[in-house]
Amino acid sequence: MQRIVVYQVLPRLFGNDSVAHIPHGTKEQNGCGRLADFTSQALNEIRLLGATHVWYTGIIEHATKTTYPDAGISADHPAVVKGCAGSPYAVKDYYDVDPDLAVEVENRRTEFRQLINRTHKAGLHVLMDFVPNHVARHYTSDAAPSGVEDFGSRDDATVDFSPQNNFYYVPGEPWQPSFDVGDYREMPARATGNDVFHAHPSHNDWYETVKLNYGVDYLSGTTHFHPVPDTWNRMLQILLYWAEQGVDGFRCDMAEMVPVEFWEWAIPQVKAKFATMLFIAEVYNPAEYRNYVQRGSFDYLYDKVGMYDTLRSVVCHQNSVHAITQCWQAVNDIRDHMLYFLENHDEQRLASDFFAGDARRGRPAVAVAALLHVNPFLLYFGQELGERGMDEEGFSGRDGRTTIFDYWSVDTVRRWRNGGTFEGGLTEDESQLREFYRRTLTLCNENDVLREGSSFDLMYVNPQLQRQYAFLRQWNGQCVLVVANFDDAPCQVDVHVPQHLFDFYGLTPQADIRAYNLYGAEKLHVPFTPEQPVPVCVPANYVTALQIKCNK
Repeated sequence: MQRIVVYQVLPRLFGNDSVAHIPHGTKEQNGCGRLADFTSQALNEIRLLGATHVWYTGIIEHATKTTYPDAGISADHPAVVKGCAGSPYAVKDYYDVDPDLAVEVENRRTEFRQLINRTHKAGLHVLMDFVPNHVARHYTSDAAPSGVEDFGSRDDATVDFSPQNNFYYVPGEPWQPSFDVGDYREMPARATGNDVFHAHPSHNDWYETVKLNYGVDYLSGTTHFHPVPDTWNRMLQILLYWAEQGVDGFRCDMAEMVPVEFWEWAIPQVKAKFATMLFIAEVYNPAEYRNYVQRGSFDYLYDKVGMYDTLRSVVCHQNSVHAITQCWQAVNDIRDHMLYFLENHDEQRLASDFFAGDARRGRPAVAVAALLHVNPFLLYFGQELGERGMDEEGFSGRDGRTTIFDYWSVDTVRRWRNGGTFEGGLTEDESQLREFYRRTLTLCNENDVLREGSSFDLMYVNPQLQRQYAFLRQWNGQCVLVVANFDDAPCQVDVHVPQHLFDFYGLTPQADIRAYNLYGAEKLHVPFTPEQPVPVCVPANYVTALQIKCNK
């Protein structure tokens, strides 16, 4: 079994070496990374970090203010583009690759296939975005296979809803958002991506997108899934197209805004042809978790409102570590399907002023998320370098996030790449942080206990712990006792191990047993019995993991 460790990266930003950093700057002013920047050496560095999968974010062609006249690609109306580069989630052509990412724009799809091959050759799997809920307001495909028509080409725009329409309409009304859009015209108005079913979205809405129709009449509260809606067939065709290009899985944007009946219908059909294809759902409503796993056939779900929010609150001293136990227990029946993370493109950087303020304070949370169970862990590029996300790039502003809308370069990533040499660009603190991430993520697969073992939460017998979280992993007579210290000071804690653990795993208590710290070089002797607690020393904002070989 392989533990899944996902490395999420925006190609537009990853390979950009420009230091111009002009807010709202164009591609010519600020530069742009390309697929070719993921060289064999770059991919090997990602693999050596412990990643098993690379999620290339922003591959599909999306709305932009940049034009490529020689390739017949025009810019979108600026009123319906966020930022200068545009949002990767305002898809303009589901069958095409974003031209910004190509060395030779006319060969952009070939360059992506070459990237897939390089990624596979490096021993990594390829994930890409599937954005099923909405499209750019200027959706037009010039790369679709022969016979595939554009969304909306057969719609009846005189009705607000029809099961065979691809869009929702506001008949007889022009699209007039609550802000100035200049000479942009849309008649009749189409519903906006975040379920705005009138003609007047605000600047805070997903105004640059149009909601897709899967047969749900939101105004009447009725569903129309038989016969199969036209949008379902179009979306299945898109999934199969990219599967045939060689991708290994899809991260499905806002999956819960698409009816579970579609996923129940589509995913098994994809897996019938591509059995190992992974599907990861962005779902934020815990009440829907089991529905999208058990009925919708998703392999993994975001655990944002659960584990992410809980770990964030513990890091920021807003909650006790005991909340972590309550968090995983709430989804214990599906916990292997939950994907843990501390950063992604939607969330604020750990090191930002809006979160922990110091990347080192995130280390215990990362250790818990990566080592507590066997479920996947996601790392956002630059997180392992302590990227702060405190630039004011343009559309996104200074918000503690790395922009997905603007042409920009990421300081820590640019220096780590160091012109493609991956040598000499980091400070000592950044190198040490990256080594912590490398150690943690490689343990996920190189250590048998942490790859295969079951988890035993020790907090119920250690109520004295308020800033340290303790758990044990066991596999085949081997144990790893993990203590994550969320405190800003080093500590020594006495961790009680209950008789129930020994009985449950069939282990023999020992008053003096050898232990090895997986986060250091020291070998020591500790008691491993119900009567004597295990003394564990943990540095500030760090983790100790003691591997113990037990007698059964």
